[in-house]
Amino acid sequence: MKRLEFSFSGTGGQGVILLGVIMAETAINEGLNALQSQCYGPEARGGASRCEVIISDEEIYFPKVQNPNYVLCLSQAAANKYAVNLKEEAVLILDDRIELNAEPGTSNIYYLPILDTARNEIGKEITANIVSLGILQEITKLFSKEAMITSVLHRVPKGTEAINTAAIEAGVQLVKQWHEKKS
Repeated sequence: MKRLEFSFSGTGGQGVILLGVIMAETAINEGLNALQSQCYGPEARGGASRCEVIISDEEIYFPKVQNPNYVLCLSQAAANKYAVNLKEEAVLILDDRIELNAEPGTSNIYYLPILDTARNEIGKEITANIVSLGILQEITKLFSKEAMITSVLHRVPKGTEAINTAAIEAGVQLVKQWHEKKS
């Protein structure tokens, strides 16, 4: 594996910071090295939000994502800023409402109904970040689904275990359906 770089972006309130924290925690729980960093605007909700995660089976000497292997954008503004100049083998994951305004540099693009799934299938749009974790788990196969669920349940409020487990599964299913349509 060596070093994998992840970039998650969206709007404040979509939970991309928590997504990164859970991803890094899962990596550490699985015996890997991980580093998570974040930046966001001054607004509590609605401003820009970005989180980066580096996962490696070796020491991590440089703490910044330079060429992400995986990029997730949950808002149009995030895609406009971060879904550009990607390396050819990068994987870009977008909510299906997003329209790319520039060439991203990669053709490995997943357009998935992340926000609609969180809102309509799970019943809470706030679970879009957890749906995204299921998507990342299924695409990367970096961890087992059970390991991801364990980390999610460690971080979410008590009493929300069932809804968050369903959100992970919904993300996994979105990727499986995407591949079925493509084959």
